[in-house]
Amino acid sequence: MTTITSTGMANTGIAADRHTLAGRIDALPSSAGLWRFITLLALGGFFELYDLFETGYISSGLLAAGVFHTGSEGVFGIADQAAFASATFLGLFVGASLLTPYADRFGRRLTFMCALAWYGVFSLLMAFQQSAEMIILFRFLVGIGLGVELVTIDTYLSEWVPAHLRSRAFAFSFFIQFLSVPAVALMSWWLVPQTILSLEGWRWVVIAGAVCSLVIWLIRKNLPESARWLAQQGRHQEAHKVLSEMEKRCGIAPGEDFSNSDAAAQLPKKGRFSEIWAPAYRKRTLMLVVMNFFQAIGFFGFGNWLPALLSGKGATVTHSLLYAFFITLAYPLGSLICSRYADKIENKWQIVLSSLMTVVFGTLFALATNPVLMIFCGFLITYSNAWLTFSYHAYQTEIFPTHIRARAVGFCYSFSRLSTVFSSILIGLILQYAGSQGVIAFIVLSMLMVMLSVGIYGPKTRGLDLENI
Repeated sequence: MTTITSTGMANTGIAADRHTLAGRIDALPSSAGLWRFITLLALGGFFELYDLFETGYISSGLLAAGVFHTGSEGVFGIADQAAFASATFLGLFVGASLLTPYADRFGRRLTFMCALAWYGVFSLLMAFQQSAEMIILFRFLVGIGLGVELVTIDTYLSEWVPAHLRSRAFAFSFFIQFLSVPAVALMSWWLVPQTILSLEGWRWVVIAGAVCSLVIWLIRKNLPESARWLAQQGRHQEAHKVLSEMEKRCGIAPGEDFSNSDAAAQLPKKGRFSEIWAPAYRKRTLMLVVMNFFQAIGFFGFGNWLPALLSGKGATVTHSLLYAFFITLAYPLGSLICSRYADKIENKWQIVLSSLMTVVFGTLFALATNPVLMIFCGFLITYSNAWLTFSYHAYQTEIFPTHIRARAVGFCYSFSRLSTVFSSILIGLILQYAGSQGVIAFIVLSMLMVMLSVGIYGPKTRGLDLENI
């Protein structure tokens, strides 16, 4: 019989140590109840990615409706599509950097539910705006909610999942989340050209995401608070209660109450920003800031710019609906395939290997002229991006303690959003003055920075309880 030890590793024979909070969480079996919980969390992230990828699809509808304008005719003297995208990422930056500490202060569950409701309400309001100014403003507000949402999901998930399942759980979670990419592609292909009930199609794409997120909000009201956060707050009996309920949900008998001296309960009740710069965590914080800043350049650089680089080579296949849809399918498929081996490799090395894969196949994709080779390389780039995404999302939640986890992850993650605000403009300038080879060199260098920062300075986390990393 296979059981789980208190270290989170699979073992045979003796039952898992369930005398500590971490031991009881590590003893949760890979059951339908646990995976249903993971799925409910992932559905919140579904809308963050739906909203991000929605940006490119609905811009054409906004242009066709005469709401958006190109070039200097835009609201800020630049194309409204560019302002729309920048407002999205600026909102994500504000939400992730300034508001995620509330998840450490008020709990994962409350912050999670408020962020989802915020996204749904402001997204719905955006769908009924008539001017570019108001659409861009509401887009910024939507981005704030999304920035809080995804960081909170990551911390929530890492604190509830057994150590031996963390990477696999993140991979499965992103499989659910990445289903939003083909979903928004199909929704936009179907709705954007139409006018239904006197509303342009782009509005229906936004409304669909907003309404579904509010439905999920109702379904998820009964999600339990993080037992680790409750214990860290000194709410011992509540932590024992929610953990016992989770054990019942997973089909095992509730464990005995853990001691007040448990490691999870010994952390300060309130964290401070200065703590992420303490000697124990300073190197980790800097490593994650560098990783997040440069991985966003690689992720969005290859995803958004390489098709444009190839368009001048007669590679019209890159613009076909079949190609676009095939590439979007690689996001969920990549995460699903990775979930089969995600828990067998250190997360830091998964980040390094996925970045290397992006460098190799991204370069081949840029140089290829054969349509079949371009599609093959394009799929593998997207696969590696999916692999990179779930591995770094899992990794950055593992290496900070509970009382500053959301604050630290939000701060570090926000640099990926900040770099995206500026990197598109910078890549455009490089393309203008140095051509496609200059852009490729810039993106490759960025991914090499990810590999070096994590490979050299990242701690090992595989199979370790959060309290021991």
